[in-house]
Amino acid sequence: MAEKKPRRKKAAGRKAVKPVKSVEILPSDEGLKKKTSVRKGSTVSSRPVRYDPIAAFYNDIRNYPVLSREEEKALAVRYLKENDIDAAYSLVTSNLKLVIKIAMEYRRLWKEIIDLVQEGNVGLMHAVKKYDPYRGVRFSSYAAWWIRAYIIRYIMNNTRMVKLGTTQAQRTLYFQMGKERERLRKMGIEPDTKALAKSLKVRESEVEEMTQRLSGGDVSMDAVRGDAESGFTMLDALPSPEPGADEIVADVQARTIYLEKLSEFVAALTDRDRKIFTSRWMRDDPYTLQEIGDKLGITRERVRQLEARIMKNLRAYLEKEGLQGADFFN
Repeated sequence: MAEKKPRRKKAAGRKAVKPVKSVEILPSDEGLKKKTSVRKGSTVSSRPVRYDPIAAFYNDIRNYPVLSREEEKALAVRYLKENDIDAAYSLVTSNLKLVIKIAMEYRRLWKEIIDLVQEGNVGLMHAVKKYDPYRGVRFSSYAAWWIRAYIIRYIMNNTRMVKLGTTQAQRTLYFQMGKERERLRKMGIEPDTKALAKSLKVRESEVEEMTQRLSGGDVSMDAVRGDAESGFTMLDALPSPEPGADEIVADVQARTIYLEKLSEFVAALTDRDRKIFTSRWMRDDPYTLQEIGDKLGITRERVRQLEARIMKNLRAYLEKEGLQGADFFN
């Protein structure tokens, strides 16, 4: 009989490893992607990866071709002459990567880059409307200015509650003052107001103003100042737009004096002049020159001449009495 070969004993502690099954979990509503490997008998453990909107947007546009100069011009001419929407669409989609590139230059100034990309897209579409293909400039070079302008405007309008950089000099200071201050320090120059103004080609007063505005944050007028129980706010410290008691009394006295002098002046007028003055200046709905002329039997031009003479005499009379005629007419 043939001898039976002894079976090999399994190495101590070694267990057969079964193949790994890969399980892919779809993204949840919160925009998180989960991917994990699961062994039989073990529980699912995964590490969430935050959804990147910029990466997703880039994946959507990566297949759009980059146009040559000749293709850009041909499409721009079609849109200019025929208002071809498909041509405009091709110009926009071929330059969406340019929008991302420019938006990334301002990532230190704005946290959500996707906001800047959206504003840059609006600028890109505006560039399509304004582009002139016959000037010999590439569309991408022209569009970059509009993209940058829209992004800068968005940052300036939304960085603070109170707008900064409403003029060209202020925009230059807002974006360049910090970099220029660092550059001057590296050159061994003290970045004072005079040096910054000279380097950035702006006035010293503008540098001082922007420095003060950037150094202080926005303060709500409804924020409680001092003791919280008092409820005192910055709004309480502002002067009231309503006139004070002394101003009201002075205004009433002035009106009384003016009305007294006016009554004396009207009483001294002739009947015709009195009718013209009261019809034109003492009614809520004054008569026209033509209506007064028809009643008095004179021409419209003659009524105008008489009215001008009356008003001239009234101004002289008030000034003679020590009053300001200009204040009365105002």
